[in-house]
Amino acid sequence: MIQQPVSIYFAPFQGITTKPFRALYAGHFQGVDKLYTPYFSNFAVGCTLPPLKQKALKDQYENGIEVVPQVLSKSAEEIISFAHNCEEFGFKELNLNLGCPYPQVTRKLRGAGMLPFPDMVDGILEKVMKDIKINFSVKCRLGNLSAREMDALIPVFNRYPINELTIHARIGKQLYSGKPDFDSFAGAVSQLKMPVVYNGDIFANSDFEQFKSRFPEINLLMIGRGILNDPFLPARIKGFEMPLNPEKTIRTFIDDLYIAYRKERDDNPSVLNAMKEYWAYLMYSFNEPINVFRKVRKAKTFNDYENGVEEIFSSQELKTW
Repeated sequence: MIQQPVSIYFAPFQGITTKPFRALYAGHFQGVDKLYTPYFSNFAVGCTLPPLKQKALKDQYENGIEVVPQVLSKSAEEIISFAHNCEEFGFKELNLNLGCPYPQVTRKLRGAGMLPFPDMVDGILEKVMKDIKINFSVKCRLGNLSAREMDALIPVFNRYPINELTIHARIGKQLYSGKPDFDSFAGAVSQLKMPVVYNGDIFANSDFEQFKSRFPEINLLMIGRGILNDPFLPARIKGFEMPLNPEKTIRTFIDDLYIAYRKERDDNPSVLNAMKEYWAYLMYSFNEPINVFRKVRKAKTFNDYENGVEEIFSSQELKTW
């Protein structure tokens, strides 16, 4: 059997995979086939998006990589209204978030909180699919409180022309703890009619190889924390040649991102929080992650931060993956 090439999607992260981040990541690193926006929510039905939300949806591609907007909502009307805006902006696909596991979202029956209610999911999909023109994909978990919730969702998903279904192989109440449930994922895949994208704990080539040994037929991956930890991960999985000086590539990317945020936010101190949030993941690219993060965590001024970054790249070594 001919091995199909793998496609890798960069999962959305609220507060991190912003428009500047996506643009710069696409310009510095290889291997990603789609970039997903952090979710959009809470906007007026039937209206043009406000300027800030429009700015976040400025480009349909970044360095040739397709960008897919994501929506978080339990209102079919809200999803349809957002879809129409995306159509007007030229996007090819809209993704519905049924996977966010955080209690402040799930208790409102949004994200993974909707998964125990298949009739609710059915009602939303029935209305949405009748009224949008672009591709519609869904990102979900195996359930919110139990993986058995997927049993009732599978016939719902199969009734509609969902472009792709991404499944994070955990339930919502796990958040990111424990191991992905390969057995429940396999049971779902065997019954679903649309292309399935796997999501969950791909941090290194060895994780990818372990997954492929169990699921050789699945060639669509969504990776989030793994790429934040190691921005070269998609290129490593695809066997691309690494840059001669990977440390320089990461340094250039992190400096460009910092400058872009300072420009975008008019030097607002919130830039420091944004950079620290990303460093909480990027630190794992280094041999001594705790020491790396310590150098930026306490930064209270731009000078503090810049000095901390300089110390990191002058004293810390990248991990050999």
